Amino acid sequence: MRVLHVLDHSLPLHSGYAFRTVSILREQRKLGWETFHVTTPKQGVSSGGAEEADGWTFHRTANTGQEGLVAQMRLTAARLDDLVQTLRPDILHPHSPVLNALPALWVGRKHRIPVVYEMRASWEDAAVDHGTTAEGSLRYRVSRGLESFALRHADQVTTICEGLRGDIAVRGVPDERITVIPNAVDVSAFTFGAEADPELRRSLGLDGKTVLGFAGSFYGYEGLDLLIRAARQLVDRYPDLRVLLVGGGPQDANLKALVAELGLSDRVIFSGRVPHAVVQRYYELIDVLAYPRLPIRLTELVTPLKPLEAMAQGRMFVASDVGGHKELIRHGETGFLFRAGDVDALAAAIDDVLTHRERWPQVRQQARSFVEVERTWATSVARYRDVYRRALAARGRTLSI
Repeated sequence: MRVLHVLDHSLPLHSGYAFRTVSILREQRKLGWETFHVTTPKQGVSSGGAEEADGWTFHRTANTGQEGLVAQMRLTAARLDDLVQTLRPDILHPHSPVLNALPALWVGRKHRIPVVYEMRASWEDAAVDHGTTAEGSLRYRVSRGLESFALRHADQVTTICEGLRGDIAVRGVPDERITVIPNAVDVSAFTFGAEADPELRRSLGLDGKTVLGFAGSFYGYEGLDLLIRAARQLVDRYPDLRVLLVGGGPQDANLKALVAELGLSDRVIFSGRVPHAVVQRYYELIDVLAYPRLPIRLTELVTPLKPLEAMAQGRMFVASDVGGHKELIRHGETGFLFRAGDVDALAAAIDDVLTHRERWPQVRQQARSFVEVERTWATSVARYRDVYRRALAARGRTLSI
């Protein structure tokens, strides 16, 4: 079977989106399927052609970087049209956003190829959460209308969690056309309970320190300002407390300004972005990870990858009780939840974890067991078999999958 994936962006860019994509592709190849991959103009300025990244071939869409959204979709559709005639895929598999799904639907209809749309997050909610539009505005309503149109017209729909499944269903998509392919981890890629690199610890000034931390993108909805404010509450009780923030993003400058304002410049370390291949070395420096996501529509519906990675490594962590976290985390068993948006609750949760270190070995083992049994990529990706089979059957086709 031949599957053409349509992607917003891919490696060599680093993001949760890109890493999920590669995990899916790797497991699909293990199943014996041929996968092909095209990125839209969102990848960046390109003359087209193909690009190799980490052993994967990605077909690029030619663009100048100046095109508007409609022009971007036209470019994507034209590139897809050419690739379909060359590659002859059995399935078109566009992934979020809807700007990828609409061109795929047009090309799929033209060539009578079934379309499986994977909605990882709704376009209108992503726009709100990145501050580019307002919920309830005309742009929001139009965005939601386009998303709903794509979902209703795809042969099959996949999504990453139950929260999004519910949102898709209320748009009029029948349950039998919706499948959850949950976020997962490759447990073999994460060393359970590894000791920290002493040289890296020394270079960051963390010898003998109790370390709180976060690794990822610094978006407003991650609530990292709450982590910094919680640390300010805890420093008197824990004089050796340090906060390690690994990554970067839109809130970088604001977070550094807050650290200076609260007089924590000697206690909060910004490592900057680090290569994904070495990020585990930074995880290993952190005693308690924090995921203080704020309670907004995106975080209530969407499950993140980071807590799963923490569980795979046997790291202790606290997380806000937004819906996306509650779907992943068993409070007191695989991690610890606190009231979202409440800095006092976050500080209390961290204090409780640090005070009861005797619980750590059991929680770590339970977390690792959870991902080994329920959240491996092999288990998740196997669900595509029935999805593709149903999509093909809707077009009167059968293949050995």
